[in-house]
Order: sequence, then C-alpha cells, then structure tokens
Amino acid sequence: MSNLTYTKEVIAQTNWTVKLVAQAKKAFKELPKQKAKTLRLLMEDLEVNGYHRYNWPNFSKLNDSLYHCHLEKGRPTYVACWRVFKKEKLIEVYYAGTHEKAPY
Repeated sequence: MSNLTYTKEVIAQTNWTVKLVAQAKKAFKELPKQKAKTLRLLMEDLEVNGYHRYNWPNFSKLNDSLYHCHLEKGRPTYVACWRVFKKEKLIEVYYAGTHEKAPY
C-alpha cells in the first residue's frame, strides 16, 4: 500500500459527523452573529479533530459521553455542550447559549 493511499485512509477515518440537535438548532439562529460564527468554527474543529478539544477555552468532560467548552468569555459567557457516540463517529451539539442556562 502506498503512503498516499494510507494518508487518505487516515484522513477519512478521523472525520466525525457533527449535528446540531434540539435546543441548539433554535439557539444557533438566535445567537449573536459572532457567537454563531464561533460555534461554526467549533463544529468544524470537532468534525476534523474529534471530540477532545483541549485547544478551546474551559474545555471539560462532563461524563463518559458529554463535553463542553466556552465559545466566549465575559458576561454573559457563551458555551457549547456536545454528546459523543463513538461507534457511529457522531457528535451532537445539544446546547449552545449562555452559561447560566447550560444543562449541566
């Protein structure tokens, strides 16, 4: 097997499917423009690099399959929360909004 083929296979294996679900879909439409842009960047990062996003502010694991990070600090602080389905390589963003209303 050539290196080029191997590289393509590795890249294909690292991609995740990222979806906005439930509250996050509605919230995305209502987020201030800059926060929505930041959420899109996070989702792209999750798709390419997976669910452990230590490069995002205040990233933390909430339990075995739930994670969160800050989209923007300040008042109010905006956060995103996501659920991971490892077998399906699926990440569902289930919350995007202010820290005060986050479901954790």
